[in-house]
Amino acid sequence: MELGNEPVDRKRTIQIVFIVFMSLLLFLTFFSNTFRSLTLPKVRTEPLVSGSLLFTIEGSGMLQPVAETRLLNPAGWEVTNILVNEGDRVEKGQKLIEYDSTTAERELENEITSLKKMNIELQNLQDQFIQSEKAGDEFDIRSARRAIESLKLDLDTQERNIDELRDRLTSGKELIAPFDGIIKKLSAIEGLVSLGEPDVWIANDSLGYSLDIPVDSARLTQLGIAIGAVVEVEVKTGQEQQTRIIEGTITEMTDAEPRTGSSSDAGEAAGQAQMISQKVIRIKVVDSELKGGEQASISIESRSRQEGLVVSNEAIHRDQGGLFVYMMEEQRGALGNVFVARKVRIQPIERNDNEILIQADSLYEGDLLIVESGEPLQDGNHVRLQ
Repeated sequence: MELGNEPVDRKRTIQIVFIVFMSLLLFLTFFSNTFRSLTLPKVRTEPLVSGSLLFTIEGSGMLQPVAETRLLNPAGWEVTNILVNEGDRVEKGQKLIEYDSTTAERELENEITSLKKMNIELQNLQDQFIQSEKAGDEFDIRSARRAIESLKLDLDTQERNIDELRDRLTSGKELIAPFDGIIKKLSAIEGLVSLGEPDVWIANDSLGYSLDIPVDSARLTQLGIAIGAVVEVEVKTGQEQQTRIIEGTITEMTDAEPRTGSSSDAGEAAGQAQMISQKVIRIKVVDSELKGGEQASISIESRSRQEGLVVSNEAIHRDQGGLFVYMMEEQRGALGNVFVARKVRIQPIERNDNEILIQADSLYEGDLLIVESGEPLQDGNHVRLQ
C-alpha cells in the first residue's frame, strides 16, 4: 500500500512546487514592475479644454481731484482766524481765512490824510492864483497856474494809490473760496505768517475725480478699450471702508515707461523677459459723496473673439523648433497600463497671463497635458501620476 502511494505523493509534490514557483515568479515580476514604476518621474496633468481666453485689466489707486487750486496768502500777513477744516465742503465766495490787516488799514488812513492835506494845499494855490489875477502880474499868474496843475497831477496819483491800497486791503484781509469744492489741505497756522506754501488746497468736486491705472498696451487692444469707454469703479468710502460701485469714463490714454516682464505675445516662450509697452488710462468719476483720497479699483473682463484649445502656460515648453507640450499617452500592457510622455508641437494664436490659445492637429479636447514634472522629460519617457 505504501509503495503504491509514492508516485501519487511525488506528483502532488511536483504540482505544489510548480505552483509555488509560478507564484513566486509572478510576485517578483509584479514587485519588479511596481518598484520600477516608483522610480518613474511623477507628473501632474490637466485635461485640454476647448474655448476662448479671458482677458482682464485690473488695477487700483487713489482718487485725485481733476481740478485743484492752491490759494496763497494774498498779502503775506499774519493769520488771525481759520474758518474751515480739512475735508469741509465749501461754497463759492465763502470766507476761509482772515488775516491781520492792521498795518494796511493804518497805511490807508495815512494816505487818506495826505490826500486831504493836498486838497487843502490846492485850495491855497487857487487863492494865490486869484490874488495874482487881481494884481495883474503875469509872471505870478503863470507860476500859480503851473503849481495848481502840478498839484492836481499829484492828487490823481494819490487817489490811485489809495484805490490800490483799498483793493489790497479788501483782497488781503481774507481768503475766499473761488468755487464750490472741498478743502483738501490746510497749511495756515493762526498767529503765524505763511512760510511760502499755499495756505489752502481746494478741490473743485463738481469736475469730479480721476483714477490713473497703468496697463499693457497690447491688453487695451485685445479688450478693444478706447477713450470714452464706461467702466465700473469700486470705491471704498468712509471710515468703515464701505464699498460702492460708481460709473467712470476713460478720458485719457497716455504713453508710459515700458515695464520688464514676461511676454504677453503668443509667439514668445512663456516667461521670456522683454520690455512691454505700457499706457496709463485715466478714469474720471463724478459723485457728490466723494472727497478725494479714496481707494479705488477696476476690473475689466472680456472674452477673446477667437476660439481653440486652451492650454495652461505651465504646460508650454520651447526649444529650437518652437513651442511644444507633453501629452500623457496611456498604453496597455500585460501587467497593467503604462503612461508615456509624448512631445507635441503647437501653433499659438494668442495668450493672456495664464493661458494660451493654440492650434494643434494631433491634440483634442480631453487629452491630458503634463503641467508639472518632478524631473526633466524627454519624448517617450514613462511617467507616473501624482
